[in-house]
Amino acid sequence: MKAFHEMPGAAPRRTTPFQLIAGLAAVPAELRRPIVAIGNFDGVHRGHQAVLAAAEATADAGEAANRPRVALTFEPHPRSYFRPDRPLFRLTPMLPKARLIAAAGFDAMLVLPFDASLASMSAEDFVHEILVDRLEITGATVGWDFHFGHKRLGSPAFLAEAGQRHGFPVEIVREFDDEGGEPISSSRIRALLGAGELALANGLFGYRWFVTGRIVDGDKRGRTLGFPTANMKLSPDCQLGHGVYAVEFIVDGVIRQGVANYGRRPQFDNGAPVLETFVFDFSGDLYGKDVEVRFISYLRPELTFPSIEALVARMREDCDEARAVLSQLPLGSALDLALDDGRARLP
Repeated sequence: MKAFHEMPGAAPRRTTPFQLIAGLAAVPAELRRPIVAIGNFDGVHRGHQAVLAAAEATADAGEAANRPRVALTFEPHPRSYFRPDRPLFRLTPMLPKARLIAAAGFDAMLVLPFDASLASMSAEDFVHEILVDRLEITGATVGWDFHFGHKRLGSPAFLAEAGQRHGFPVEIVREFDDEGGEPISSSRIRALLGAGELALANGLFGYRWFVTGRIVDGDKRGRTLGFPTANMKLSPDCQLGHGVYAVEFIVDGVIRQGVANYGRRPQFDNGAPVLETFVFDFSGDLYGKDVEVRFISYLRPELTFPSIEALVARMREDCDEARAVLSQLPLGSALDLALDDGRARLP
């Protein structure tokens, strides 16, 4: 089984617009009888991609050929529902997750609200009421560790047995390891991002990790230093390591290069974390724009300097280093390329 990023020639076969569907009542008739990949898919990393690829293979073969491919997932993340006192660093909130699943060639992402009703539903009722009666699925793929239903009693083996009873095949995708034989997981990636190990994290993602958000007004301090920045407030649960990164900045369908700092600005106010991006060779108004920032390389931790002059000198060095890194950036994975389909790239 190959994950999407391992297939250099992979291209989505979807011919209709991708659909993001909130709730079972909104599922259109053309998406009935789908092949369903089920999971939380936070990060849509290489292990998740293997589950998606298994659904792709099923939808291309046998009696299930040409059936719609739907990713079934949940919001909020079940861990956030059961442990609201422990904020969860979401690698891919709903919209970025949908973009990745669309780039993988799926027809739709169906989001079920994870609430008291779903949390208390038995595993058998989940299969019978949701998968069989409402969706009429023709096949399912899940990861080896996926559990569902009240008290997580629905195991992959339970789903496979239920599939035999209800007449749909189930493929259980084994644990997916990296090149060193270590399992790939969302929790492992969260720890790597928190430690500034971006290269390793991106290797496990199988694409270059990105965040999305709206540019907000800042204190305009960067402008006085000669480095005007586009500021984004990431989710409070974001645990990305504070520091300086070489990035790509995507706005209005154009990919630009830049350098970004994520942190508390200890040189000045040591305030709430903000992502501040200096976009190279750009002048214009970005306030209120919805943008994407893609993290390419970690350059250094956030520091304090003996003077503003020393800070500015280091910022110039950061820009030079980021430009050097970005000038040698190789083509990305198949998933990177699919995400960028239709975008213009500036040097």
